[in-house]
Amino acid sequence: MVRPVRRRADASAWAVDAVAVILFAAVGRISHGEGLTLNGLIDTAGPFLGGVLVAWLVIDWQRWEPYAWRTGILVLACVIVVGMVLRSLLGQGVQPSFVVVATLVLALLLLGWRLVARRREA
Repeated sequence: MVRPVRRRADASAWAVDAVAVILFAAVGRISHGEGLTLNGLIDTAGPFLGGVLVAWLVIDWQRWEPYAWRTGILVLACVIVVGMVLRSLLGQGVQPSFVVVATLVLALLLLGWRLVARRREA
């Protein structure tokens, strides 16, 4: 059964998803020896944050529970697909190894926090 979406939970969940993407971008930039500047972080995280936005438009439209697994899967799928398409359009790298690593790390971050949140609710 789908429960009505709570606006405060929506805002918190959207923010945690965005922070997870920014963390992913920051760690990636640091691990590749790129500077951790605001412009660099925006360049790296921006396409993936576009995916978060698309996902949350769908989640709000469908009124899905922010902490549900299907919500996390949707966010992950949108972040990867939209993020990689935007990176490609912007002339940034989308090598297969990057897609795999990004998918695994973002799955850990985007699904991991939901697992923790659901355990705390129970």
